[in-house]
Amino acid sequence: MKGGELVLKTDGLGRVKTPAARRESLLDEFERSGLSGAKFAALTGIKYQTFAAWALRRRKQNAAPAKVPAPPADPVRWLEAVMAPVSTNPGSPRPTPVILQLPGGARLEMADVQQVVLAAALLRALEHPATPC
Repeated sequence: MKGGELVLKTDGLGRVKTPAARRESLLDEFERSGLSGAKFAALTGIKYQTFAAWALRRRKQNAAPAKVPAPPADPVRWLEAVMAPVSTNPGSPRPTPVILQLPGGARLEMADVQQVVLAAALLRALEHPATPC
């Protein structure tokens, strides 16, 4: 380099190669400038597509791989369901059963008030897994 002159290297296709330090300096300047990418590229004499590729590469490098926390286990949610007693009339329609879908795919279907007591006992038992023999 003589008297402030800069020798620009080119690749086999005649494209000017910009040293990494110069690219980083230009990207730092762009971030401080407040200009759009297209305007900044035009003012610095860089093709917009080239400048956009530099900026994208920098954003990807600076973006630390975000560890996505595992979703918390669904807390147990209780709701009250009131079931009408089953009618003993032979002609009355059978009540619609209440279906309780448990995590893991287990299904509990109750069509009678007496089954609710049994279901509650089952759920309490499932809450505390048995120890192996």
